[in-house]
Amino acid sequence: MGRPQGGTRGECLVPRNHNDRFVSTFPCTSPLASRPDADAIYHVHAKDTQIYDANLPLTGVLDTKKYTDERNRGWIFRTVGYGHDAGWWREFVSTLRMFGYDGVLSIEHEDSLMLGDEGLAKAAEFLNGIVIREQAGAAWWV
Repeated sequence: MGRPQGGTRGECLVPRNHNDRFVSTFPCTSPLASRPDADAIYHVHAKDTQIYDANLPLTGVLDTKKYTDERNRGWIFRTVGYGHDAGWWREFVSTLRMFGYDGVLSIEHEDSLMLGDEGLAKAAEFLNGIVIREQAGAAWWV
């Protein structure tokens, strides 16, 4: 399985070795572009990024500027919900569920525009309305 094609939004899961363990390494358009095997997901981090289209052609996605040079970077880490909207996160959570993951979403906070306590509180509140808590029952309509 190779690198998913195209895009500059979100972080994709891509295989990092022959055992199909997945690691998020680059921006792309779909939350889980490579559609991993359920046995390949062990732990999930909720982390967001914001892309700055005006800077991206100058810096690229592998921007090497300091993370605190926000105005000149092509992207920065953001508090969950400040980089991607609720629709993106609903698709992410739903796709995880579809492929058998029903574990923890560990919130990562590296947003240089917001203190850690505030970012964590905002991310938890945002994800609280998005995570799927109950197991789906039998499809009564089929």
